[in-house]
Amino acid sequence: MGSSAKKKREKKKDFQKQKLKVGKARPKADSHTDTSFRAKAIVLNQQLDVNAPTQTSVFLHQVSLLSSRTDVQRRDALAYLSTYVALNPPGRALPINMNSFLNSLCPLILDGSSGVRTQLLKLFQTLPAEEVRDNVTRILPFMRAGMTHLSRDIRVSAVEFLSYLIDVAGSELVSCPGGWYQTLQCFTTVLGWRSPDASKWSSTKASFSGDVKSTARIMQVLSDFLQIGLAADKAVASGPAPMAVNFPLWHTDSLAIPHKSNAYAYLNLFGVQQDDEKQVLDDQEDRFRVYKTQFQPLVLAGVDAAKKEGGELGRASGLLVKTLERTQGR
Repeated sequence: MGSSAKKKREKKKDFQKQKLKVGKARPKADSHTDTSFRAKAIVLNQQLDVNAPTQTSVFLHQVSLLSSRTDVQRRDALAYLSTYVALNPPGRALPINMNSFLNSLCPLILDGSSGVRTQLLKLFQTLPAEEVRDNVTRILPFMRAGMTHLSRDIRVSAVEFLSYLIDVAGSELVSCPGGWYQTLQCFTTVLGWRSPDASKWSSTKASFSGDVKSTARIMQVLSDFLQIGLAADKAVASGPAPMAVNFPLWHTDSLAIPHKSNAYAYLNLFGVQQDDEKQVLDDQEDRFRVYKTQFQPLVLAGVDAAKKEGGELGRASGLLVKTLERTQGR
Protein backbone atom coordinates (compact mmCIF):
# COMPACT_ATOMS: atom_id res chain seq x y z
CA MET A 1 0.00 0.00 0.00
CA GLY A 2 2.74 2.38 0.91
CA SER A 3 4.43 1.85 -2.44
CA SER A 4 1.32 2.56 -4.51
CA ALA A 5 0.55 5.72 -2.52
CA LYS A 6 4.06 7.00 -3.17
CA LYS A 7 3.70 6.45 -6.90
CA LYS A 8 0.41 8.36 -6.92
CA ARG A 9 2.01 11.30 -5.16
CA GLU A 10 4.87 11.42 -7.66
CA LYS A 11 2.38 11.32 -10.53
CA LYS A 12 0.38 14.20 -9.12
CA LYS A 13 3.59 16.14 -8.64
CA ASP A 14 4.07 16.43 -12.43
CA PHE A 15 0.73 18.18 -12.82
CA GLN A 16 0.95 20.50 -9.86
CA LYS A 17 1.79 24.14 -10.52
CA GLN A 18 4.81 25.33 -8.67
CA LYS A 19 4.09 28.09 -6.20
CA LEU A 20 6.58 30.91 -6.40
CA LYS A 21 7.77 32.69 -3.33
CA VAL A 22 7.83 36.44 -3.30
CA GLY A 23 11.10 37.86 -4.67
CA LYS A 24 12.28 34.55 -6.10
CA ALA A 25 12.92 34.34 -9.88
CA ARG A 26 11.39 31.70 -12.09
CA PRO A 27 13.72 28.76 -12.60
CA LYS A 28 15.33 28.60 -16.03
CA ALA A 29 14.61 25.82 -18.45
CA ASP A 30 17.24 23.24 -19.28
CA SER A 31 17.51 24.52 -22.87
CA HIS A 32 17.96 28.15 -21.82
CA THR A 33 20.75 30.12 -23.58
CA ASP A 34 22.26 33.17 -21.94
CA THR A 35 22.27 36.10 -24.42
CA SER A 36 23.24 38.82 -22.02
CA PHE A 37 26.92 38.84 -23.01
CA ARG A 38 28.54 41.69 -24.99
CA ALA A 39 31.04 41.13 -27.79
CA LYS A 40 34.52 42.59 -27.38
CA ALA A 41 35.67 45.11 -29.97
CA ILE A 42 38.27 43.93 -32.55
CA VAL A 43 40.87 46.60 -33.26
CA LEU A 44 43.12 46.39 -36.36
CA ASN A 45 46.45 48.13 -35.93
CA GLN A 46 46.89 48.15 -39.70
CA GLN A 47 44.02 48.46 -42.13
CA LEU A 48 43.70 45.74 -44.75
CA ASP A 49 45.14 46.63 -48.16
CA VAL A 50 42.79 45.89 -51.02
CA ASN A 51 45.70 45.91 -53.46
CA ALA A 52 47.51 42.55 -53.65
CA PRO A 53 51.35 42.59 -53.77
CA THR A 54 52.84 42.62 -57.25
CA GLN A 55 54.78 39.70 -58.68
CA THR A 56 57.93 41.81 -58.62
CA SER A 57 57.64 42.48 -54.89
CA VAL A 58 56.92 38.80 -54.19
CA PHE A 59 59.93 37.77 -56.31
CA LEU A 60 62.25 40.16 -54.46
CA HIS A 61 60.85 38.97 -51.14
CA GLN A 62 61.63 35.36 -52.05
CA VAL A 63 65.16 36.37 -53.04
CA SER A 64 65.60 37.96 -49.62
CA LEU A 65 64.53 34.65 -48.01
CA LEU A 66 67.53 32.89 -49.58
CA SER A 67 69.59 34.16 -46.66
CA SER A 68 67.11 32.85 -44.08
CA ARG A 69 68.42 30.77 -41.20
CA THR A 70 65.72 28.16 -41.77
CA ASP A 71 66.53 25.62 -44.48
CA VAL A 72 62.82 25.06 -45.17
CA GLN A 73 62.37 28.75 -46.02
CA ARG A 74 65.42 28.70 -48.29
CA ARG A 75 64.17 25.58 -50.06
CA ASP A 76 60.63 26.95 -50.52
CA ALA A 77 62.02 30.26 -51.78
CA LEU A 78 64.11 28.41 -54.38
CA ALA A 79 61.07 26.39 -55.43
CA TYR A 80 59.07 29.59 -56.00
CA LEU A 81 61.94 31.20 -57.92
CA SER A 82 62.34 28.07 -60.08
CA THR A 83 58.67 28.19 -61.06
CA TYR A 84 58.83 31.93 -61.73
CA VAL A 85 61.92 31.68 -63.96
CA ALA A 86 60.54 28.64 -65.81
CA LEU A 87 57.29 30.46 -66.62
CA ASN A 88 59.02 33.74 -67.48
CA PRO A 89 58.65 34.42 -71.23
CA PRO A 90 61.91 34.21 -73.23
CA GLY A 91 63.53 37.60 -73.65
CA ARG A 92 61.69 39.13 -70.70
CA ALA A 93 64.02 40.41 -67.99
CA LEU A 94 63.73 39.21 -64.42
CA PRO A 95 62.81 41.69 -61.67
CA ILE A 96 66.47 41.58 -60.55
CA ASN A 97 69.64 41.77 -62.62
CA MET A 98 71.49 38.50 -63.12
CA ASN A 99 74.64 39.59 -61.26
CA SER A 100 72.73 40.31 -58.06
CA PHE A 101 70.63 37.18 -58.53
CA LEU A 102 73.70 34.95 -58.82
CA ASN A 103 75.30 36.66 -55.83
CA SER A 104 72.37 35.35 -53.78
CA LEU A 105 72.27 31.91 -55.42
CA CYS A 106 75.91 30.84 -55.66
CA PRO A 107 76.66 30.67 -51.89
CA LEU A 108 73.87 28.09 -51.59
CA ILE A 109 76.06 25.62 -53.51
CA LEU A 110 77.79 25.19 -50.14
CA ASP A 111 74.53 24.97 -48.18
CA GLY A 112 74.39 22.26 -45.55
CA SER A 113 70.87 21.11 -46.51
CA SER A 114 70.63 18.57 -49.32
CA GLY A 115 67.08 19.73 -50.12
CA VAL A 116 68.31 23.28 -50.66
CA ARG A 117 71.14 22.16 -52.96
CA THR A 118 68.82 19.91 -54.97
CA GLN A 119 66.31 22.72 -55.45
CA LEU A 120 69.13 25.11 -56.33
CA LEU A 121 70.29 22.83 -59.14
CA LYS A 122 66.72 22.78 -60.51
CA LEU A 123 66.70 26.58 -60.45
CA PHE A 124 70.01 26.76 -62.33
CA GLN A 125 68.58 24.44 -64.98
CA THR A 126 65.76 26.94 -65.63
CA LEU A 127 68.08 29.95 -66.05
CA PRO A 128 68.72 31.19 -69.60
CA ALA A 129 71.81 29.47 -71.02
CA GLU A 130 73.30 32.71 -72.37
CA GLU A 131 73.13 34.29 -68.90
CA VAL A 132 74.96 31.32 -67.41
CA ARG A 133 77.66 31.51 -70.10
CA ASP A 134 78.24 35.18 -69.35
CA ASN A 135 78.66 34.51 -65.62
CA VAL A 136 80.83 31.39 -65.56
CA THR A 137 83.62 33.22 -63.72
CA ARG A 138 81.14 34.18 -60.99
CA ILE A 139 79.80 30.63 -60.52
CA LEU A 140 82.99 28.59 -60.85
CA PRO A 141 84.75 29.58 -57.58
CA PHE A 142 81.79 28.34 -55.51
CA MET A 143 81.74 25.04 -57.43
CA ARG A 144 85.45 24.51 -56.87
CA ALA A 145 85.00 25.32 -53.17
CA GLY A 146 82.20 22.74 -53.06
CA MET A 147 84.34 20.07 -54.74
CA THR A 148 86.96 20.33 -52.01
CA HIS A 149 84.52 20.83 -49.12
CA LEU A 150 84.87 18.75 -45.96
CA SER A 151 81.28 17.49 -46.28
CA ARG A 152 80.96 14.48 -48.56
CA ASP A 153 77.38 15.38 -49.57
CA ILE A 154 78.39 18.90 -50.59
CA ARG A 155 81.23 17.49 -52.72
CA VAL A 156 78.81 15.18 -54.51
CA SER A 157 76.39 18.05 -55.17
CA ALA A 158 79.20 20.31 -56.41
CA VAL A 159 80.18 17.68 -58.99
CA GLU A 160 76.60 17.67 -60.28
CA PHE A 161 76.68 21.47 -60.53
CA LEU A 162 79.91 21.23 -62.50
CA SER A 163 78.38 18.63 -64.81
CA TYR A 164 75.51 21.03 -65.49
CA LEU A 165 77.98 23.84 -66.20
CA ILE A 166 79.92 21.66 -68.63
CA ASP A 167 76.73 20.93 -70.58
CA VAL A 168 75.56 24.55 -70.71
CA ALA A 169 78.80 26.55 -70.91
CA GLY A 170 81.62 24.08 -71.54
CA SER A 171 83.67 26.29 -73.86
CA GLU A 172 83.40 29.29 -71.54
CA LEU A 173 84.31 27.09 -68.57
CA VAL A 174 87.61 25.77 -69.94
CA SER A 175 88.68 29.16 -71.34
CA CYS A 176 87.89 31.45 -68.38
CA PRO A 177 90.68 32.53 -65.98
CA GLY A 178 91.68 29.47 -63.98
CA GLY A 179 88.85 27.45 -65.47
CA TRP A 180 91.16 24.78 -66.87
CA TYR A 181 94.06 24.46 -64.43
CA GLN A 182 92.21 25.02 -61.16
CA THR A 183 89.29 22.77 -62.10
CA LEU A 184 91.64 19.93 -63.05
CA GLN A 185 93.40 20.49 -59.74
CA CYS A 186 90.07 20.06 -57.94
CA PHE A 187 89.37 16.86 -59.87
CA THR A 188 92.70 15.30 -58.87
CA THR A 189 92.16 16.40 -55.25
CA VAL A 190 88.65 15.00 -54.91
CA LEU A 191 89.70 11.74 -56.59
CA GLY A 192 92.82 11.47 -54.44
CA TRP A 193 95.14 11.40 -57.48
CA ARG A 194 98.01 13.42 -56.02
CA SER A 195 101.03 11.43 -57.19
CA PRO A 196 102.02 9.53 -60.37
CA ASP A 197 102.81 6.57 -58.09
CA ALA A 198 99.50 5.05 -56.96
CA SER A 199 101.19 3.29 -54.04
CA LYS A 200 101.90 6.68 -52.44
CA TRP A 201 98.30 7.83 -52.48
CA SER A 202 96.71 8.61 -49.15
CA SER A 203 93.05 9.36 -48.59
CA THR A 204 92.50 13.04 -47.81
CA LYS A 205 89.45 14.64 -46.21
CA ALA A 206 88.29 15.80 -49.64
CA SER A 207 88.66 12.43 -51.40
CA PHE A 208 86.08 9.68 -51.95
CA SER A 209 88.17 6.70 -50.94
CA GLY A 210 85.91 3.69 -50.59
CA ASP A 211 82.89 5.31 -52.22
CA VAL A 212 82.83 3.51 -55.58
CA LYS A 213 79.65 5.10 -56.90
CA SER A 214 80.73 8.69 -56.22
CA THR A 215 84.23 8.07 -57.58
CA ALA A 216 82.84 6.61 -60.81
CA ARG A 217 80.51 9.59 -61.22
CA ILE A 218 83.40 12.04 -60.78
CA MET A 219 85.43 10.17 -63.39
CA GLN A 220 82.52 10.48 -65.83
CA VAL A 221 82.34 14.23 -65.27
CA LEU A 222 86.13 14.45 -65.66
CA SER A 223 85.80 12.66 -68.98
CA ASP A 224 83.27 15.24 -70.18
CA PHE A 225 85.51 18.06 -68.98
CA LEU A 226 88.55 16.72 -70.84
CA GLN A 227 86.44 16.18 -73.95
CA ILE A 228 85.41 19.85 -73.94
CA GLY A 229 88.86 21.20 -73.13
CA LEU A 230 91.05 19.06 -75.38
CA ALA A 231 88.75 18.37 -78.34
CA ALA A 232 86.79 21.62 -78.66
CA ASP A 233 88.20 22.31 -82.12
CA LYS A 234 87.69 18.85 -83.58
CA ALA A 235 84.38 19.78 -85.21
CA VAL A 236 86.03 22.67 -86.97
CA ALA A 237 88.90 20.50 -88.13
CA SER A 238 86.52 17.91 -89.63
CA GLY A 239 84.67 20.50 -91.75
CA PRO A 240 85.67 21.99 -95.13
CA ALA A 241 88.98 23.78 -95.34
CA PRO A 242 88.47 27.50 -94.51
CA MET A 243 90.94 28.50 -97.25
CA ALA A 244 88.75 26.82 -99.87
CA VAL A 245 85.44 28.13 -98.53
CA ASN A 246 86.53 31.77 -98.20
CA PHE A 247 88.52 32.01 -101.42
CA PRO A 248 89.62 34.62 -102.40
CA LEU A 249 88.89 36.40 -99.06
CA TRP A 250 91.43 34.78 -96.80
CA HIS A 251 92.03 35.68 -93.13
CA THR A 252 89.27 38.27 -93.11
CA ASP A 253 88.16 37.23 -89.60
CA SER A 254 91.39 38.56 -88.11
CA LEU A 255 90.70 41.97 -89.65
CA ALA A 256 87.00 42.22 -88.73
CA ILE A 257 85.58 43.88 -85.62
CA PRO A 258 85.61 41.39 -82.69
CA HIS A 259 82.25 40.05 -81.54
CA LYS A 260 83.15 40.12 -77.82
CA SER A 261 84.32 42.84 -75.52
CA ASN A 262 88.03 42.98 -74.67
CA ALA A 263 88.84 40.44 -77.36
CA TYR A 264 92.59 40.67 -76.71
CA ALA A 265 92.43 40.18 -72.96
CA TYR A 266 94.22 36.85 -73.31
CA LEU A 267 97.38 38.72 -74.38
CA ASN A 268 97.52 40.41 -70.95
CA LEU A 269 99.41 43.35 -72.43
CA PHE A 270 98.93 45.71 -69.50
CA GLY A 271 98.21 43.35 -66.61
CA VAL A 272 100.27 41.47 -64.09
CA GLN A 273 102.08 38.44 -65.45
CA GLN A 274 99.99 35.38 -64.66
CA ASP A 275 100.89 31.73 -64.42
CA ASP A 276 98.98 28.80 -65.88
CA GLU A 277 96.88 28.51 -62.73
CA LYS A 278 95.04 31.81 -63.33
CA GLN A 279 95.72 32.33 -67.02
CA VAL A 280 93.06 32.49 -69.71
CA LEU A 281 93.64 29.35 -71.78
CA ASP A 282 91.22 29.80 -74.66
CA ASP A 283 93.47 27.94 -77.10
CA GLN A 284 93.32 24.17 -77.34
CA GLU A 285 97.06 23.82 -77.73
CA ASP A 286 97.71 25.77 -74.51
CA ARG A 287 95.25 23.63 -72.59
CA PHE A 288 96.83 20.46 -73.91
CA ARG A 289 100.29 21.74 -72.91
CA VAL A 290 99.13 22.43 -69.33
CA TYR A 291 97.37 19.08 -69.11
CA LYS A 292 100.36 17.14 -70.43
CA THR A 293 102.92 18.78 -68.15
CA GLN A 294 100.87 19.05 -64.96
CA PHE A 295 98.07 16.46 -64.91
CA GLN A 296 98.64 13.69 -67.47
CA PRO A 297 100.83 11.50 -65.17
CA LEU A 298 98.26 11.82 -62.35
CA VAL A 299 95.30 10.98 -64.60
CA LEU A 300 97.03 7.99 -66.20
CA ALA A 301 98.01 6.60 -62.80
CA GLY A 302 94.44 7.04 -61.57
CA VAL A 303 93.01 5.32 -64.63
CA ASP A 304 95.36 2.34 -64.20
CA ALA A 305 94.39 2.01 -60.54
CA ALA A 306 90.66 2.18 -61.41
CA LYS A 307 91.08 -0.53 -64.05
CA LYS A 308 92.49 -2.89 -61.44
CA GLU A 309 89.45 -2.28 -59.22
CA GLY A 310 87.07 -3.41 -61.96
CA GLY A 311 83.30 -3.16 -61.72
CA GLU A 312 81.81 0.32 -61.87
CA LEU A 313 85.22 1.96 -61.50
CA GLY A 314 86.54 -0.15 -64.36
CA ARG A 315 83.73 0.98 -66.66
CA ALA A 316 84.29 4.62 -65.71
CA SER A 317 88.03 4.28 -66.38
CA GLY A 318 87.27 2.74 -69.79
CA LEU A 319 85.15 5.77 -70.69
CA LEU A 320 87.97 8.06 -69.56
CA VAL A 321 90.51 6.13 -71.62
CA LYS A 322 88.38 6.47 -74.77
CA THR A 323 88.10 10.20 -74.21
CA LEU A 324 91.86 10.53 -73.79
CA GLU A 325 92.46 8.51 -76.95
CA ARG A 326 90.12 10.74 -78.96
CA THR A 327 91.51 13.98 -77.63
CA GLN A 328 95.19 13.04 -77.84
CA GLY A 329 95.06 11.32 -81.20
CA ARG A 330 96.98 13.98 -83.09
